[in-house]
Amino acid sequence: MKLGVVGLPNVGKSTLFNAITHAGAQAANFPFCTIEPNVGVVAVPDERLDKLAALYNSKKITPASIEFVDIAGLVKGASRGEGLGNKFLSHIREVDAIVHVVRCFEDENVVHVESNVEPIRDIETINLELILSDMESVQKRYDKAVSMIKTGDKKYQVESALLKRILDCLEAEKPVRSLEFDEEEQKYVNGLFLITSKPVIYAANISESDIASDIEDIPLAKKVRDYAVKENSETLVISAKTEEEISELDPEEQQMFLDDLGLKESGLNRLVKASYRLLGLISYLTSGEPETRAWTIKNGTKAPQAAGKIHTDFEKGFIRAEVVDYEVLLECGNYTKAKELGKVRSEGKDYVMKDGDVVLFSFNV
Repeated sequence: MKLGVVGLPNVGKSTLFNAITHAGAQAANFPFCTIEPNVGVVAVPDERLDKLAALYNSKKITPASIEFVDIAGLVKGASRGEGLGNKFLSHIREVDAIVHVVRCFEDENVVHVESNVEPIRDIETINLELILSDMESVQKRYDKAVSMIKTGDKKYQVESALLKRILDCLEAEKPVRSLEFDEEEQKYVNGLFLITSKPVIYAANISESDIASDIEDIPLAKKVRDYAVKENSETLVISAKTEEEISELDPEEQQMFLDDLGLKESGLNRLVKASYRLLGLISYLTSGEPETRAWTIKNGTKAPQAAGKIHTDFEKGFIRAEVVDYEVLLECGNYTKAKELGKVRSEGKDYVMKDGDVVLFSFNV
């Protein structure tokens, strides 16, 4: 999973990126501090892995991972090359989802490119640039499809009609993700790599003094939440500065710090959960003495395709999957006991995987 972190300059993007990835991206109080996109790969927090590893005496633990890309601050006119322009819009096309950091704190010591803090204006500034960039791309495809209609091939009529619907949506200043497509249309749209078709998490970056407050009591963050709800996007309320401080502590100190702040979990954990929900992802688990590992798949994936995540031969020669629920396995104490109690199921090709399934695949190639 690859997430692109975007936003206006000086909204806390690189600070949040640093906190999440410990990558040390430069963060400073002036626009375009981030020139080349910084990339950080982080482990997906999953407490199930440690418990499984203890059960199997595993020598190695391999969590799932997420790649974060910190993309340079966009400004009004980016689609026309303003600021750092189209170069950075191209980086966004490569990600699975967008984390849009929005400034929801007042601080006279941190300059704002628009001179004052107004989250909805900031969101719409970025969104419009993404829409304009997509519009240019779709217009070229549409013009080409229309010109090919004269060949008599009906596929160009279907293609041009779909592109016209997308173009009309963009011209109305709405993201492509606001449209609904059937399965075939969605495949075609995926191939367009449109920025505004990607799901979004709006990260409302609040001040440290607002951390313990309910979102209803943080007017700027509430505006972001209400905006996100209208377009079926996720909202994450987070203090990037605080998360950066937390990231510099040892694990035990981190938990104490979180407890003192009245937080149940870190911003990274909440961001990962929001990302999984947004992209419809789950994890299944494999465990043994050599390794305990989490595998990320789309919700609804069947057993053979899940096996293919480990190796293509597993999918090609799939025979069956021996499956036990993680919680049940822990209750039983070990795999042998779970099998004796009839808790291990033998599932075939039509089995739809569930989050927390502990699996042993049988295959023959």
